[in-house]
Amino acid sequence: MEYHKTKDIIHVKEFLGHKRIDNTMIYVHIENAIFQNMQPEDFHVKVARTAEEITKLLESGFEYVCKKDGLLFFRKRK
Repeated sequence: MEYHKTKDIIHVKEFLGHKRIDNTMIYVHIENAIFQNMQPEDFHVKVARTAEEITKLLESGFEYVCKKDGLLFFRKRK
């Protein structure tokens, strides 16, 4: 779940205390298997334009998805 929240493999490796990234990759594969079949309707989606809006969304548990036309898109599982 930590990888799902952060998408930061190095952080997860250190968080779990792994010496080798190969061990951490096991959890990344599990995360991918769990969440790959999720449909768009399984998420709350929000758009942010300002740093303040971005901060509020991240503090609320939203994850960054992409940027398009100057808008930043975030999502959180329902």
